[in-house]
Amino acid sequence: MSDGIHSYKDLIAWQKAFTLGLSLYAFSTRFPDHERFGLTTTIRRTALLVARLIAEGYGKHNAQAYVQLLRNARSATYDIDTQLAFSVGLGYAGESECRPLIEQTAECGKVISGLIRSLDGASPNA
Repeated sequence: MSDGIHSYKDLIAWQKAFTLGLSLYAFSTRFPDHERFGLTTTIRRTALLVARLIAEGYGKHNAQAYVQLLRNARSATYDIDTQLAFSVGLGYAGESECRPLIEQTAECGKVISGLIRSLDGASPNA
């Protein structure tokens, strides 16, 4: 990592994932009580997972393991996008309410992809 990175918390990818997690956690409070063990739990776990995977990968001190965990984190952003679609489909939120979260999720995924490329020098589809 560069000289300005002393902790996983210094990574823009982790910062965006952490902020996304907070936003999604707050968003899920609007879900009905009967979703407590359904979509609410699922979206909260996935929201936390992205930042957790970035932190875990950073702590591995092994580039190959780190990149794999980053790919898992990026994959989780697609899962979040799907969960937001379900939120709209089930009538728990409107599309206009979810749009900023969808954009935030996409941005987080792009930053993670950039970090992956910087670590393994792979193609843009890394």
